[in-house]
Amino acid sequence: MDVVPAPVVPAAPPTTLVRRARKVHRVLAETYPDAHCELDFATPFELLVVTVLSAQTTDKRVNAVRPTLFAAYPDARAMAAADREHLEQIVGPLGFFRAKTESLLKLSAALVEQYDGEVPPKLEELVKLPGVGRKTANVVLGNAFDIPGITVDTHFGRLARRFGWTEETDPVKVEHAVGALFEKRDWTMLSHRLIWHGRRRCHAQKPACGACPVARWCPAYGEGPTDPVVAEKLVRTEGRN
Repeated sequence: MDVVPAPVVPAAPPTTLVRRARKVHRVLAETYPDAHCELDFATPFELLVVTVLSAQTTDKRVNAVRPTLFAAYPDARAMAAADREHLEQIVGPLGFFRAKTESLLKLSAALVEQYDGEVPPKLEELVKLPGVGRKTANVVLGNAFDIPGITVDTHFGRLARRFGWTEETDPVKVEHAVGALFEKRDWTMLSHRLIWHGRRRCHAQKPACGACPVARWCPAYGEGPTDPVVAEKLVRTEGRN
């Protein structure tokens, strides 16, 4: 089926935009009641490490190497002292293993030197650590420390623009624009639900528009197949994670 260009929708007044955005979130909450971080972790350090490792690979692959990785190097002190070749062998299946090994060694050393091996629960401190940006920091804050944060990955950014919540493409600007539409307490779960929806229905190519629970509030409706039968075939029961 040919892709139908998204209709041009006039900019919504702020109050209308807020109402529409929050309605979409409520429906996504009902659609994905089990939405959560799809990276496995047991401690803030583990979550920080697996989030760094998840760049340019899938959560599923990271989860597969996690047990071996943390059995060998359970904390920052152990990882900072890791044998480089051994660490490279463990993270090898994730791709870019030399760069990722270097990132883990530098990150762990910084945690030991600056924070006695503990992960700091503050955004401004996390983003100063080697290899840690705002996306990674917000994942750690929201899921390891229960401190609200918006995680702008490729799925979140794509959906925020399709929903008409922002036209920004810069992740930091997207974070601030979307954050202004929601209560701070909702930021972490909003991130999970948008990411789940992006992985399962609102794909980058051929979104399942005809099987989308929030289609009626989406300005981009029609970018993918609108026939319910055709669209349903595009729905994944699990994310491509």
